[in-house]
Amino acid sequence: MKDADIVGSQLGELLPQTDKYWFQQKHLLKLNLILLVPLISSSVAGYDGSLMNGLQSLQQWRDYFDDPAGSLLGLVNAAQSIGSVAALPIVGFLTDRLGRRYVILYGIIGVIIATIIQASSTTLAQFVVSRFVVGAAGMLVVQPSPLLIAELAYPTHRGKYTSAFWTMYYLGAILASWTTFGTESVENSWSWRGPTILQAFYPVCQLVFWWWLPESPRWLVDKDRKEEALAILTKYHSGTDEVSPLVSYEMEEIVETIRMEKEAKNTGWGGLIATPGNRKRLFIAVALGSFAQWNGIGVVSYYLTLVLDSVGVTDSFSQTLINGLLQIFNFGAAFSAAFLVDRLGRRTLFLWSGIGMLISYIIWTACSAINAEDGNKAAGIVVIVCLFTFYYHYDIAYTPLLMSYPAEIFPYTLRSKGVTCELLSIYCSLVIAAFCNPIGMENLDWKYYIVFCCFLVVIIAVTFFTFPETRGHSLEDIARIFDGDAAVAPIALNEAEEHHVAGKKVTDETRIEHA
Repeated sequence: MKDADIVGSQLGELLPQTDKYWFQQKHLLKLNLILLVPLISSSVAGYDGSLMNGLQSLQQWRDYFDDPAGSLLGLVNAAQSIGSVAALPIVGFLTDRLGRRYVILYGIIGVIIATIIQASSTTLAQFVVSRFVVGAAGMLVVQPSPLLIAELAYPTHRGKYTSAFWTMYYLGAILASWTTFGTESVENSWSWRGPTILQAFYPVCQLVFWWWLPESPRWLVDKDRKEEALAILTKYHSGTDEVSPLVSYEMEEIVETIRMEKEAKNTGWGGLIATPGNRKRLFIAVALGSFAQWNGIGVVSYYLTLVLDSVGVTDSFSQTLINGLLQIFNFGAAFSAAFLVDRLGRRTLFLWSGIGMLISYIIWTACSAINAEDGNKAAGIVVIVCLFTFYYHYDIAYTPLLMSYPAEIFPYTLRSKGVTCELLSIYCSLVIAAFCNPIGMENLDWKYYIVFCCFLVVIIAVTFFTFPETRGHSLEDIARIFDGDAAVAPIALNEAEEHHVAGKKVTDETRIEHA
């Protein structure tokens, strides 16, 4: 695939042409390795979701906390989401004020502390409080991470790397599910305390390597620290001590775009609804956040145990095994889609995902009804198969694009606020779903699935009419889609860049003068 198809023709022409792969170029290898620090932030959320599925399957956990059910079980599951919602009003402010890098650090430390509280729980109240703290601290890690990735990644790697961000959710889910599967036979409280302790594994890994993580060049430019921003872009995008035509173009585009955004005076929270383009961005972000929870995923992500119970799979060994296999399957599906995001496009993946989920849910609902009526085991097996097909279609869009798409469509001055609004939509939906889903499952059984079939029809329609394609644009150039050509800084190729495009040698003096 041509570079111009990924980032646009003007920026694509400035990218160095080489016969080496990215991992054979020292500066790109170093950049992509250090970006693993924010990349695995979503593993914290993934670990929590799968951990609660696993713990609910463990008789030891149910006995220790007197078998919570109904609204009480909903509170246990919702506590993490409630903590996330409580932290969201200040996360966007902190990310813009303190920088992406330091907010991630504070979140990492908070998750480690919360894990200690949760692993030492002796009462259900302490367990719930610890999950609240995990949610609040986890939001400090999750919110700034996709922003930092999008603003720091190499231009042709941005789409894949930002799409891989939420895919790492399943790394956490895999570790949690297989840990609970491995401790299923332990006859005391360590069957659930052990998996709980491992919730700190990924944050500890991040903490070890955080020192080498650079700050966002966009944030540095916004804070009038242009020299530092130029140094970071030169080090990681150029690979030399010299300022390349690519870095020169990036710096000029970043500086001019942020200047234009500030002059427009739409940089506060009110800016999210100040223009038609921003209102459309906000609608997409909020809709995407709610769609990600009300497309039916909430039933199987936190209540897989209840779904399996409804089709006759009730023993903890089988439930934890299915949960573990499902997470590995999810990771493979989502990761493969992340690599195809530039080839297929964001819009294509969203529509393919919605249609596939709807078909899976219709078959799932029908087979659940047959199984409930006469105990048909074949129908129960089809339901389990539908779990995997539904997850596959969810994973190809709502896992890789959930955070990367909003991080792309918002301009720099509103990016943190826009992603915060999407996260608020996600976690408010999670809180509501955490209370509604167990009640709906208990009272309506398989009929509850019909609700999500209807939701999916609406989701497909909204996606078709409102979600634009962002492939083929640089991060700053995406504004053209929502606000028109006037919103994009008119960056012209200067003489040094024209020589580069023509394949002529650019001298060191020319590079330094242009910088």
